[in-house]
Amino acid sequence: MLHLRSRRRSVLTVPLGLALTAALGVLPGTASAAPAAAPAAVTAEGPSLAYVVNTRTDHRTVESVRQAIARADGTVVIAYEKIGVIVARSSNPDFGQHMRAVRGVQSAGATRTAPLSAAGTTDEGAPEYLSAAEVAKAGQASAKSAKPGKPGTVPAEPLEADQWDLRAIGADKAAAINPGSRKVTVAVIDTGVDDTHPDLAPNFSAEQSANCVGGKPDTSPGAWRPANPDHYHGTHVAGEIAAARNGTGVAGVAPGVKVSGIKVADPVSELFYPEAVVCAFVFAADHGVEITNNSYYVDPWMYNCMDDPDQRAIVDAVDRAQQYAQRKGTLSLASAGNSNHDLDAKSILDKSSPNDTTPVDRTIDPRKCFDLPTQLPGVVTVSATGVQGIKSYYSSYGEGVIDIAAPGGDKYQIPDTPSKNGRILSTMPGGQYGFLQGTSMASPHAAGVAALLKSTHPWASPAQLQALMKAQADNPGCPTEPYDPDGNGTVDSFCKGGKRVNGFYGFGVVNALAAVK
Repeated sequence: MLHLRSRRRSVLTVPLGLALTAALGVLPGTASAAPAAAPAAVTAEGPSLAYVVNTRTDHRTVESVRQAIARADGTVVIAYEKIGVIVARSSNPDFGQHMRAVRGVQSAGATRTAPLSAAGTTDEGAPEYLSAAEVAKAGQASAKSAKPGKPGTVPAEPLEADQWDLRAIGADKAAAINPGSRKVTVAVIDTGVDDTHPDLAPNFSAEQSANCVGGKPDTSPGAWRPANPDHYHGTHVAGEIAAARNGTGVAGVAPGVKVSGIKVADPVSELFYPEAVVCAFVFAADHGVEITNNSYYVDPWMYNCMDDPDQRAIVDAVDRAQQYAQRKGTLSLASAGNSNHDLDAKSILDKSSPNDTTPVDRTIDPRKCFDLPTQLPGVVTVSATGVQGIKSYYSSYGEGVIDIAAPGGDKYQIPDTPSKNGRILSTMPGGQYGFLQGTSMASPHAAGVAALLKSTHPWASPAQLQALMKAQADNPGCPTEPYDPDGNGTVDSFCKGGKRVNGFYGFGVVNALAAVK
């Protein structure tokens, strides 16, 4: 997932940001040589697809390209002139090829392989909901056991006994010192957020929320809410970050900050297409969001390869958007993924792409094919841990790729809690609560800590916030025993690096208490 830092690789010395620039050939806004004009468009009819067309950022070029899009049988959905990204649609099967030949166009390609219809989240497995009776029972038990708070503590929420993750990073103690500032907002770029949930309503910022599905922001009331209750992912993530300490349900890592929802998931497929993600980063930056959480990968490709013109254009467009957000002061965090992939390996077998039509097995080089937004420069990449502080069995990893780690849950690491559930408990649509696990859950814990840091250091830049997170993290180092989380006798992953920085935990597990001291 995903400071203007370079990523350290064991065999690659060129910073990723420079590698992307070299591969793309230009930076947004710089001049480049290009053919004088596009060939005349053909009129062949194919499936209607969405495209990103990336151009120089001067107004004259953008307007010229808009006209070329029309000549190639395309329509413009929206033009983000400030970053040189135009979202378009066309049923011309040669549209991408035509646009790549237009003067001023630096890359262009389809954002999907399936036709437009009337998800690639990073949670692992189905949710486990708490029944109304279980919630009520926990509330009664909490009320009976409630005692006057000790100095330096806050009263526990009714379901907090099952939130081992808060205690693991000192978030329960941090809340007594500084629960976070109302001047800090974390945007959840996801499936939508149910802002009517009693644990989310007190901290929800509607003014910084939108529906970006299709690539153009819709800020009408409630547009940011999930399409249906099964699209629970974003609501769960939002609760992990900023569920209020209000005597109801659970608590978030930063219960005093604001949280917003920017919906990017297709209402039918629940996939996160590039044009929606571009919209989300730009919207967040333009609406004063300090932190974004990105618990997904950009569909339909798990890894976008620079030697493919469509995937190259996707990398270009998403990177322009998140770089724009960085320049505006927004720090973005992203989940590392749940495939237990070594993101620093020489090769990875990708069996899931494209996930909107028929996947085809392909072997990719993670130095040339990127998980978005996770592997983009400046994005904080987060791996997952369980209650024992060990890398979660599903979490992807990689020396020089992982920045930090945070609790994401692990069914094999069992906590001493009332439920004995090693997953993460948080909010669900319709006022419900449930357990989930995944790097999707790790990233919002880190985003909550980033929000606490921003509250403590309001003038810190994205690069400075990331540096603080790394400096304060607690690193357990690589395991001394073979890594076999399910106990089947097979070593599942290999950790490289030392005590200070390694492939499992990056600079270490985030520390909420240190963030507020």
